[in-house]
Amino acid sequence: MDTYIANLLVIGLLLLLVTLGSSWISRLPLSYALIYLVVGVALGPYGVNLIASRPEPKLLEHLTEFVVIVSLYSGGLKMNRRVQLWAWNSTARLIGFLMPISIFAIAAIAHLALGLSIGAAILLGAILAPTDPVLASEVQLTDTEDRDELRFALTSEGGLNDALAFPFVYFGLYWLKDPDWQSWFKEWVIIDVLWATTAGIVMGYLIARGVVLFDRYVQKYRPMDELIEDFVGLSTILLAYSLTELVNGYGFVAVFVAGVTAQESYRRHNPEKRNSQIAFIERIEKLMEVGMIALLGSLLRIEPAWRFLDETVLIAGLLIFVIRPVGAWISTIGFPASPATRWLMGWFGIRGVGSLYYLAYTLSKGLQGETGEEIAWIVYLTVVISVVIHGMTSTPLMNWYEKHGKLLPQEVTPLSDDSAE
Repeated sequence: MDTYIANLLVIGLLLLLVTLGSSWISRLPLSYALIYLVVGVALGPYGVNLIASRPEPKLLEHLTEFVVIVSLYSGGLKMNRRVQLWAWNSTARLIGFLMPISIFAIAAIAHLALGLSIGAAILLGAILAPTDPVLASEVQLTDTEDRDELRFALTSEGGLNDALAFPFVYFGLYWLKDPDWQSWFKEWVIIDVLWATTAGIVMGYLIARGVVLFDRYVQKYRPMDELIEDFVGLSTILLAYSLTELVNGYGFVAVFVAGVTAQESYRRHNPEKRNSQIAFIERIEKLMEVGMIALLGSLLRIEPAWRFLDETVLIAGLLIFVIRPVGAWISTIGFPASPATRWLMGWFGIRGVGSLYYLAYTLSKGLQGETGEEIAWIVYLTVVISVVIHGMTSTPLMNWYEKHGKLLPQEVTPLSDDSAE
């Protein structure tokens, strides 16, 4: 049988089984991502060998890039609070404190225990620090009326840290090329931190506002075809990302900000359209998740995985069981939430497609040799471990949280737009 036809057959069967079996799968202590991962392994050399080769870094970069930007916009659309510090307190803590703690803790371990250079160690920390906006759907906001603090914090964190890890990735790449950091540090601060971040925020806001206003203006005179009107969301994603990248801003930041901006306008003027866009984008997101995680499973190889197993167990074990939980607890000291909420913020630091994107990006930018191979396999295996562990615990832990751990009497109910008005 032709390989292409065989791939179509397998994908069709997988989608059919997952869709028809969704009611049973949702009751099991595992995630859809875990199923896709197993299928991917079965499609690789240790199974039917339909996916035999490792994709080029540039191809993997573009595939993961598109998956991430769609997920970032989806997350932005689900935000249901005004952009004010008091409303995004948990997000600010997870981004401002937890992400740097994660990056530098991983970097310190990689440098001191694994012997990686400072640049390579920081690069590994930056690649692994972002939580994933794609694989964490079980623990993120379910709809626009969901006011839960844990889900809001994890959704907004996944949208922002996937974008704001970029300056640290550049920092690591610069250090690898030139250990004399004083020769490029000022340029890094001005261009890669201040300019790129600001440009991402401004462009995301302006483009989303422009699209929404133009959409509203056109609709006054000639309504769009209902069959394709949700393509407005997809066009907003592509415009925000591409135009921001053209001015050397962070496209990931722009896409998330565009989602937040669009939801604010739609919430006030056309909530049905907002909900319709969320449903449309989520379908695209779910479809791409199938392919992306299956591809990850097909990439696994026994020999290199065994060779870098000790390093991976050290990094992944400390990241999942120590760095993330302890860092989240420290970051949320004084925050009005129950202990269960704070601990689950720390536990659900799911690694996934965002880390794969940053890995592919650094490989395409020249990271190679033994250091590149070591970092690549540590990242691959850490994502796999995260998919397995978090996939098996997300359903039972979230069920317990919904029943017993959500609120304590003294906990402050999350502030929403409605409660603020």
